[in-house]
Amino acid sequence: MGKVLIIGAGGVGTVVAHKMAGLPDVFTEVLLASRTKSKCDTIAKNIGGNRIKTAQVDADNVPELVELINDFKPDLVVNVALPYQDLTIMDACLETGVSYLDTANYEPKEEAKFEYKWQWAYADRFKQAGITAILGCGFDPGVTSIYTAYAAKHHFDEIQYLDIVDCNAGDHGKAFATNFNPEINIREVTQKGKYWENGQWVTTEPHEIHKPLNYPEIGPKESYVIYHEELESLVKNYPTLKRARFWMTFGQEYLTHLRVIQNIGMAGIEPIMYNGVEIVPIQFLKAVLPNPGELGENYTGWTSIGCRIKGLKDGKEKTYYVYNNCSHEVAYKETGTQGVSYTTGVPAMIGAMMYLKGIWKKPGVYNVEEFNPDPFMEQLNNHGLPWVEQHDIDLEL
Repeated sequence: MGKVLIIGAGGVGTVVAHKMAGLPDVFTEVLLASRTKSKCDTIAKNIGGNRIKTAQVDADNVPELVELINDFKPDLVVNVALPYQDLTIMDACLETGVSYLDTANYEPKEEAKFEYKWQWAYADRFKQAGITAILGCGFDPGVTSIYTAYAAKHHFDEIQYLDIVDCNAGDHGKAFATNFNPEINIREVTQKGKYWENGQWVTTEPHEIHKPLNYPEIGPKESYVIYHEELESLVKNYPTLKRARFWMTFGQEYLTHLRVIQNIGMAGIEPIMYNGVEIVPIQFLKAVLPNPGELGENYTGWTSIGCRIKGLKDGKEKTYYVYNNCSHEVAYKETGTQGVSYTTGVPAMIGAMMYLKGIWKKPGVYNVEEFNPDPFMEQLNNHGLPWVEQHDIDLEL
């Protein structure tokens, strides 16, 4: 059906490649590329069957990207590299006339800030080029936005309150580790919190708002309000929202390590001189922390991510909870990765499938909630991320 270029050979790229390799009728050819080709080769060898071809590319270098895209001639580029590289990859897609999909919005290296304005600014150019950009097609952002679109389409006349809840109740056996790229993860969770209420953004101190929430099959876990990128697009696309928040669970040991890392300056993003060499503290920290892609073997427990929504249906107040629970152990058995990589990689594969099938295909730049959620929701059940609905319950929020 179509050729796909995957850029990025971390845990998420591993899952995307595994899943695409198993669907040859949809993904007729797959090329996996990264700065370090040996990582791609290892993934391809583990998958087997000569289904995955590999290449080397520097995703910061537009001419290199253009050369690779022109050589392979994919129908779609799937970006699961670093968020810093979103714009260079989009530039290369524009130059070559190839559509684009990612799982996380652009983040400038020099500032711990992530928002969609930089990528939304590409909308006219993608329309004029006749190509599609699908933004934020992981789990959160991604599935959580599609859950919201599905709820709005099928269960509500007006969505008023949205709480996205993200629990990782797994245990990887390490004193401290992050579940995806440490540099991106630590920058994200150490920022000030932010949520939408009554038509404006409300800013909080990091982890200021928290409370225990009950997660299905897991139980109560302390959950903290942080800022997460899908809130920006969801409040834009669902203007009836009176409040929208994102909650994430953190263990006390994790928060203690995080506080120490900040206090001693290891979360810094400004370069410093050490023995005559310029280094960025958080990048050095990344080098000594466990590799998230290698946590899966000893990871036990579950993730539980979903949307708790309140609004109106037929003039009456309605509550709705839709979620997925994912086993780290099952994810590792299938793909060799832990559950956080799995829950991001599977939706990226499904989004690529939606594009190749022509279901999510229109010139311009779009967040996933702007497409029809139904076929995507159906494929979640078919590819390892089944979802559960609960109606008219106590949302705890």
